[in-house]
Amino acid sequence: MTSSEPKIRIETREELIYMLAEAAAIEHNVMCCYFYGIWSLKRGEHDGLTPEQARIVASWKGAMTRVAIEEMTHLTLVANLAAAIGAGPHFSRPNFPVPQGYHAAGVDLELFGFSPALIDHAIFLERPEGVDLHDAPEFVHPADYHRTAPKGTIMPSAQDYLTIGHLYRGIMHGFKVLAAKLGEETLFCGDKTAQVGPADAPLPGLSLVTDLASATAAIETIVTQGEGAAQHSEDSHYAKLCALRAQFEQLAKDDPGFAPAFPVARNPVMHREDRQEGCILIDNPAAVAVLDFANSVYGHMLRCLVQSYGRAADDADNKRLFVTLARELMSILTPVCEHLASLPASESAPGVNAGMTFTMLRDVARVPEGRAEMRMMSERMEEMANQADRLFPAGHALDGIGDALRGLASKISAPGAPRVVAAVKPHDDKPKPAAADQSGAAETVGREEGRDMILSFDTSKCIHARFCVLGAPEVFLSGVEGQWIWPDRMETQDLRAVAHNCPSGAVSYVPKGATEAEPAPHVNTVNIREDGPYAFHAPLELDGEKVGFRATLCRCGASKNKPFCDNSHKAIGFKATGEPGTRPSEPLKVRNGPLVVTPQKNGPLQVEGNLEIIAGTNRNVDRVQRVRLCRCGGSKTKPFCDNTHLKIGFKSDR
Repeated sequence: MTSSEPKIRIETREELIYMLAEAAAIEHNVMCCYFYGIWSLKRGEHDGLTPEQARIVASWKGAMTRVAIEEMTHLTLVANLAAAIGAGPHFSRPNFPVPQGYHAAGVDLELFGFSPALIDHAIFLERPEGVDLHDAPEFVHPADYHRTAPKGTIMPSAQDYLTIGHLYRGIMHGFKVLAAKLGEETLFCGDKTAQVGPADAPLPGLSLVTDLASATAAIETIVTQGEGAAQHSEDSHYAKLCALRAQFEQLAKDDPGFAPAFPVARNPVMHREDRQEGCILIDNPAAVAVLDFANSVYGHMLRCLVQSYGRAADDADNKRLFVTLARELMSILTPVCEHLASLPASESAPGVNAGMTFTMLRDVARVPEGRAEMRMMSERMEEMANQADRLFPAGHALDGIGDALRGLASKISAPGAPRVVAAVKPHDDKPKPAAADQSGAAETVGREEGRDMILSFDTSKCIHARFCVLGAPEVFLSGVEGQWIWPDRMETQDLRAVAHNCPSGAVSYVPKGATEAEPAPHVNTVNIREDGPYAFHAPLELDGEKVGFRATLCRCGASKNKPFCDNSHKAIGFKATGEPGTRPSEPLKVRNGPLVVTPQKNGPLQVEGNLEIIAGTNRNVDRVQRVRLCRCGGSKTKPFCDNTHLKIGFKSDR
């Protein structure tokens, strides 16, 4: 700390809550600014980029998105810090441009398209303490002002800080002062179940706060991810942004005409009465309609985040439900805002495109739990779905958004009650032969009765894993006329083991006499196959029908037998790792039970139930109770859906 550095004074719980609210608003505003720049980037070759330019822009978009997602982590950690001391999360923020005095004079937050100026501005905001930098000249800070908390007062006041890192250092000092003054147990009086943890949201670095040590760790995560230490790591936002700037400068030097982003408005506003000097009013009718819709999605996403906090320990299902809804609404918002950035802003501003305004609702306070809560939240998503149908009719690049929103609304279709997966009835593995088609084609299921079982083989599900013909070559014959399944040619227990090893569920049996039925797995899993499908092992209900314990489902998007894999991934040369990175998650309290897989129309696989997602080497990737798995083949966050299906026109009724 230098002699000229203002001292942040925190002596009461109320003052600490006040400064945490300041930090939350900064994280929220910075996150919006970053997403505004990300969404202004062009979407690929159809926006005029060359293949190489499209590759570079996609890499920039990915790098900036990872930074923005870590800002989400910071916002959630600040909310957890507040909840730990008995307060609620703070998700309110002023509309852009942020008025003078809301933050310290050195923090200028505006909506600005992707450009060298935005990168320089982000570097300035994320700079480590002790690094002397000037902001980009395009960001003109207001006249100098000072904010202080006078001694002897009890009402908290805004206070000055030189950097965001300085603000967090002051907050950390406040935690230490109050822990010594009140005692840790008294200070950390909040229930940790009221927080959002890594079991609820797969955000990098997310943790629960229960005492001074965990509060310190949470703040250190924020600072090291964002500003970095004095000797900052290459993983900090500051270092990543500096590297991106160097790449941009080199590319601009090599190709001065390269324009990676749309010329979006600086500080766009949605309403005429909000317009200030330098702001652009969005009044092109097409852009107005999309902007209005985008803001409705953003507003409801905030409502879902607020509803996820403060829930009792026995309401964990609804906490995870609202976290999931918030994440999925964010994934819907991305393609909508990218489309918005391609639209003209106003006839009065030729050559300027529209952009997201992040217009706030008047109030995002938590609504009481219960029937009204569920009715309000599902009703709003139905309204947005209907509006999406009007804005994005069949044939539009975003024509799947209405269906996606209805899918979200259906998760809370029983107002007043948690979304609970129905209990599975006693397992019946009896196959259901496919009826012959009009051409007289044969049924796909072969079935033969033996002394201990009725053995079946469903060729429509087979992915040629060859466990059957290699493990039971005398039982399953290929290329023969007449009977080709001989269940009595092998010991019953050995034949059961062969059936249990079939990943697709093509081989199944109905037991007879003393023969035992196939047991349900102790742990529900989905194995991500290298360059191939998802292999599920769980008591499965697929698209409303119980299908046994095993299924291999398409993830390349090309199968002609969706949702099942038909090996089309080999024909199209599909490439997707079977070893994605591990996400932070907590062990599931229950690891088995029914698993409901619902293929979304023109969208991902929606999975509900206890599930461990595992890599090809059986390494844990994530533990979830609700997840959207990509099946269009295009997600950049495989195996998880990132709504790429909306951009590439993926189509599938089931």
